[in-house]
Amino acid sequence: MTALNWAQIDTVLFDMDGTVLDLHFDNYFWEEFVPARYGELNRLTPTQASALLMSRYASVKGTLDWYCMDFWSDSLAMDIKALKHEVRHKIALRPNALRFVQQLRQNGKQVVLVTNAHPHSLELKMQHTGIAEHFDHRISSHSLQLAKENIGFWPALRAEVEHDPQRTLLIDDSLPVLRRAQAEGIGHLRAITRPDSKRQALAKQEEFIQIDDFAEIMKGLAKQ
Repeated sequence: MTALNWAQIDTVLFDMDGTVLDLHFDNYFWEEFVPARYGELNRLTPTQASALLMSRYASVKGTLDWYCMDFWSDSLAMDIKALKHEVRHKIALRPNALRFVQQLRQNGKQVVLVTNAHPHSLELKMQHTGIAEHFDHRISSHSLQLAKENIGFWPALRAEVEHDPQRTLLIDDSLPVLRRAQAEGIGHLRAITRPDSKRQALAKQEEFIQIDDFAEIMKGLAKQ
């Protein structure tokens, strides 16, 4: 793995789900818990409910609606916020996430959480993990009315949070997001190897350097 030159980085942008937090919570919630409840409410078999919802998910993936709790509450006639609270015990930090964020702050880096998650989901996860205070800024893409993979998101973020794109590191588990950030000027990019701890690592790819545990890139920071 190519080491980062921390002297060239002032700002670190973190994705939330699958980067700072284990993606297992979200995968379980949308792929198992919600279909099960939806099936019960609509008298569908588990297979029928799952097939129907997977089709609906796919139809809006990559848009703000995909990440919007209000959209899904209206679309499915279910209280998504209340359902998330029911399984909040599954929300968990990824290995060394808190330690890494703390060390970045100690080294004078600006640390920003940038997520496509709905503000209600962001609030729930920050409350459950207690990690909110360690970020200089916490940005939901809903406040910018663009998903991170949409054209124009990263210039819009610069207007919201001052930073030099060429001296900024983005860590994210989404290749479409990383590609858009690269196209819009973010200078340093890292992908996540295994966003969901309960699933296999993602396939190797050549576009972006992948990391599994934040300890892999903390060594050089400690020597700065």
